[in-house]
Amino acid sequence: MNSPVIETRGLGRSFDSVEAVSNLTITLPAGEFFGLVGPDGAGKSTVIRLLCGLLTPSTGEGRILGFDLRRDVESIKARIGYLSQSFTLYGDLTVNENIEFFAELHGVARYQARRDELLAFTRLTPFRTRLAQALSGGMKKKLALACALIHTPDLLLLDEPSTGVDPVSRGEFWLILKELLSRGITIVMTTPYMDEAERCDRIGLINGGTLIRLGTPDTIKSELSGRLFQITGGPLSIIHQTLRKRWPAASLVRYGDRLHFCTSKPDDAPHATEWLRQNGLPGIQFTPIKPSLEDVFVALMSENKQGIPV
Repeated sequence: MNSPVIETRGLGRSFDSVEAVSNLTITLPAGEFFGLVGPDGAGKSTVIRLLCGLLTPSTGEGRILGFDLRRDVESIKARIGYLSQSFTLYGDLTVNENIEFFAELHGVARYQARRDELLAFTRLTPFRTRLAQALSGGMKKKLALACALIHTPDLLLLDEPSTGVDPVSRGEFWLILKELLSRGITIVMTTPYMDEAERCDRIGLINGGTLIRLGTPDTIKSELSGRLFQITGGPLSIIHQTLRKRWPAASLVRYGDRLHFCTSKPDDAPHATEWLRQNGLPGIQFTPIKPSLEDVFVALMSENKQGIPV
């Protein structure tokens, strides 16, 4: 049986008195597409930097590609590809020169063929002589990915790769990731976007530095207890305030032009309809819907559930 690509037990990191990541316990097999999902400040980037060996753990232990996170940092760095949130390449170098720099940094001999392959793969060949600072946001991300792949890593760590990318480039980026997965590369990606999480084999929901759920997207969505309704037919802010008076502890969340109401009692929906009518809000519709990952994540945060190990 193949060893896990990533294996951590009780991994944590503190900055002074602030615990940024706590008790992270995960096991990832080769070839998996794993998403770490959570809002800004949840600890996602800290986790990625721990797995890259850029941060030393305060607590716990871990192995990346068989190497110890504390003792074998340089061996880990040589075998992974890392794409950070911010643009960390050299703006005054061309596309070609950036890739060549990282090839030499990783000691890749006779890298020209590999460079040309990556340029074609990321569709950057027509822009190979353009300065990196003159690229669009999407092309900068693809250049950073090409630089991260020049040494043919077995593990790719992506920190919010779609941030600042236009929809067309975002779609192209996902096609590239799909092709990498078909080649057997293991990918770990952080994202605040639930639609991106749906594409992953498994996801970990993280908040406040703690993993609060781990599993496939479908499994996690199935764990939402109760029935979920979408409310339409009136001013949502007033509906929200009115329902909250009667159901103060219910999961009642507004998503832009949508209001979701989750209840464990089957007769709450007709009771809520009547309650709204009595308060001058007739004709409000409660439509049963399937929960999204966003619904589950909000419910888990409100219930303050603890993380679970793999």
